[in-house]
Amino acid sequence: MDSLALACCTASLIILFLPFNASVDRLVPGKPLSPGNTIVSDGGVFALGFFNPSNSTPTKLYLGIWYNDIPELTVVWVANRETPITNNTSSAPMLSLTNTSNLVLSYGNSSGRVLWTTTNVTTALGTSTQTAVLLNTGNLVIRSSNGTMLWQSFDHRTDTLLPGMKLRIKYRTRHTAERLVSWKGPSDPSPGRFSYGSDPDTPLQTFMWDGQSLVFRDTPWTGYQVKSAIQRHEAGTNISDLIMYLAFVENGDEIYATYSLSDGAPLTRSVITYSGEYQLQSWSSRSSMWDVLWKWPSAECNRYGYCGPYGYCDETSAPIPSCKCLDGFEPRNMEEWTSGRFLAGCQRKEQLHSCGDSFLALPGMKSPDKIELVERGRSTFEECAAECNRNCSCKGYVYRNVSSDGDVMMCLVWSGELIDTGKVGVELGGETLYLRLAGLDAGGGKRRKINAGKIVLPILGGGALVLICISLAWLKCKGMEYVEGRED
Repeated sequence: MDSLALACCTASLIILFLPFNASVDRLVPGKPLSPGNTIVSDGGVFALGFFNPSNSTPTKLYLGIWYNDIPELTVVWVANRETPITNNTSSAPMLSLTNTSNLVLSYGNSSGRVLWTTTNVTTALGTSTQTAVLLNTGNLVIRSSNGTMLWQSFDHRTDTLLPGMKLRIKYRTRHTAERLVSWKGPSDPSPGRFSYGSDPDTPLQTFMWDGQSLVFRDTPWTGYQVKSAIQRHEAGTNISDLIMYLAFVENGDEIYATYSLSDGAPLTRSVITYSGEYQLQSWSSRSSMWDVLWKWPSAECNRYGYCGPYGYCDETSAPIPSCKCLDGFEPRNMEEWTSGRFLAGCQRKEQLHSCGDSFLALPGMKSPDKIELVERGRSTFEECAAECNRNCSCKGYVYRNVSSDGDVMMCLVWSGELIDTGKVGVELGGETLYLRLAGLDAGGGKRRKINAGKIVLPILGGGALVLICISLAWLKCKGMEYVEGRED
């Protein structure tokens, strides 16, 4: 058995022998990492090493990071996604930290065939000693001797977003927004069909794509710092509380989304799966499984544009979310709508007359796509409403608080068709959408059409009913008097 085959056999048993083969948390020049050995973070949460995801023949090895202290191999980062290590050479692979501060994955040594390497690592001035350290957050970093971080795996994510990672848009390299990219299959870490991230044109939203096609759009960020609080129960026993803190940060050079967890929370990660779901998973030590706390799309109707223009997915309806038309609208094609085909969407029951039309408040809504930002700063609700009201093409608006201290507001308007709208409830990030409708009074209420015949007939009918009742009462009284007179 050659050395690579032996290494591959050892790597396939890496989980079984991990406690005995685990090394320190860092890599230094001159001491490469080879299959069968691992680097473990200081707190023991994560491990870096070689793994074989499928035990396939021919064997394929990947360099990756996984959870060290759970029995199920769960990989959160892969270095050589597109260049797996195969047994077509007699040289064993190794990961080396070079004197130029780069990590190099190659056959034999750093001067052999290179499968993967870090790039653009700039050595800090006046330093000569570098180390690669695996942190307890799951971040692999290259540091200089003075502590300066030269490179980190968190900037080169694969399919998983860990607490503390960022999904960002850099203004200097706009239109290169970062994304998570799914595995191709359950045992194939190479880049798959699905991706998740931001769109540079609408940076306060996140999307999921199947290739180039939009699959799902998340609820736009509305300024909250606490995304959700989840009470976890297992077998009737309260195990722990998990609170996820979501933040969007803009510092002039970039805008990014990141999240953190409450103290004592179980191992938690976000992942874009090979089957096309974006999931928030939490490890259950009792069942030794990953619990899926959230997943998107969570229902068929909240796939992107599924309910058509002016239609929306009502995720608050039980037991199954369904497509509905916004207030003041009706299905454009009733036959298709009733048969479960919603792409044609909805149309107005009454066409808009002029800029004098009023707005109906719809609370708890997922804002439509194609946002047009009017103003960001300290604008008031009245100013935002006036902006949309004086623009005859404005179909709706949202007034949004996007800062934790309440000082930064955003006025968002929509001029085209409202697409990919939903009803999610306020607790899940829904906000009040003000929809322009005809047939509203100044207060936003529905204005009823008055028909003279519909008024006269009820009045006449009601008067006749009163006369009949009086007549019956009079006859009854006369009858009683007649009986009493006969007895006398």
